[in-house]
Amino acid sequence: MPRRLNGRSPWLIRITKVTSGNRPPGCPLVGKGMIVYMDNMNTTPVSSRLHIGVFGRRNAGKSSIINALTKQPAALVSPVPGTTTDPVFKTMELLPLGPVVLIDTAGLDDEGDLGEMRIKRTNDVLNSTDVAIMLVDAMIGVTDFEIKLAGIIREKNIPVIIALNKIDASADEEIQLEKWQDVLGQGLIKISAETGTGIDELIQEIIKAAPGEALEISLVGDLVKPGDFAVLVVPIDSAAPKGRLILPQQQVIRDILEHAAISVVTKETELKQTLAGLSKKPTIVITDSQAFHQVAAETPLDISLTSFSIIMARQKGDLVELVKGAAAVKNLNPGDRVLIAEGCTHHHQEDDIGRVKIPKWLEKAVEGKLEFEWYTGRGFPANLKSYKLIVHCGACMLNRKEMLHRLSKARASKVPMVNYGVLIAYLHGILPRALDSFPEASAILKELG
Repeated sequence: MPRRLNGRSPWLIRITKVTSGNRPPGCPLVGKGMIVYMDNMNTTPVSSRLHIGVFGRRNAGKSSIINALTKQPAALVSPVPGTTTDPVFKTMELLPLGPVVLIDTAGLDDEGDLGEMRIKRTNDVLNSTDVAIMLVDAMIGVTDFEIKLAGIIREKNIPVIIALNKIDASADEEIQLEKWQDVLGQGLIKISAETGTGIDELIQEIIKAAPGEALEISLVGDLVKPGDFAVLVVPIDSAAPKGRLILPQQQVIRDILEHAAISVVTKETELKQTLAGLSKKPTIVITDSQAFHQVAAETPLDISLTSFSIIMARQKGDLVELVKGAAAVKNLNPGDRVLIAEGCTHHHQEDDIGRVKIPKWLEKAVEGKLEFEWYTGRGFPANLKSYKLIVHCGACMLNRKEMLHRLSKARASKVPMVNYGVLIAYLHGILPRALDSFPEASAILKELG
């Protein structure tokens, strides 16, 4: 729960189990093997940062490179191969790119059953990576392993920077460099995490490799003009986090302010009074999906209406594809399997939206029982073909790259996919109105009927 520490701004406290010696400087220890990480809630969310992943074989120096880039001991370094067992995420500002997250990964040449699990987690990181740094150990050189890894990264259309690390310890890299570059099909940057050689050049290559277009579509910047009123409906119930707004609500408020519009926040029980008290008609009403039905009834038809989840669907994924997923609900039959996927883990309430409400509404729509399965966190099931529908959360904790990957997996498996907000609006007969601000998605819905 957010709290104030020493009178400073609010911090989000999370407690994580760590191995001995893996405590960053300044982080207090709470109990044996437990560490308190403090994330300032006013910083850019990880899901909105450029994701830079570091990949390579064990002991190639991935953790050392993370430390060299951040100029602090962010990752545990050891000469023992396999020290990094799980992906480690480190946020920083990398100018002129701005906020980024660096991801340290386990070596993709790990061994044994546990090694296979580590490799899977590293491969999962690739699905959310915007720029990849592939390390080549100068003491080993380019082998079939590096050639295969470079191919995997390129197949995912990820810009890749290949760096030859440990040049301070290798005597013959100059002789082999031209050959290795020919084999890999691109130039190698010579670096040393130990001495700092080439790190500045590596940063410049990251800046050049970063996607030129905006990483994410604006949330509401194209829906409001300077001076417009935008009314945000935020229910405060048992599922609402104490003392704060959830991430999509925070982000929408920030986006409205950045575009010189005026944000008015109210509960669904005060919406009618709020609309009546405004000096001019609002341009748009944005609601939490769970209050869609009530908000739609109380919002005049000449005011645009949508939800936080639909806006997130457009920013993080493909709204048209998710609308197609909603229309596929009419093809569901009792007994069909439905996957409900959540991008983060959270405490489930008695009336949880993903565990209780959506299953109840879907079963009402098909007039029978469905078989539900739930999947949470950064991973995603490898086999989707047994499901008739995938219902995904708003993905506020995932970046666009990861969400598009999940959509592509569903499409390849020929399984329709929809997100919470789009589905709820569809099941309550409100989706046509909720898509008025999004012509392409609206046209698809009309086409599908």
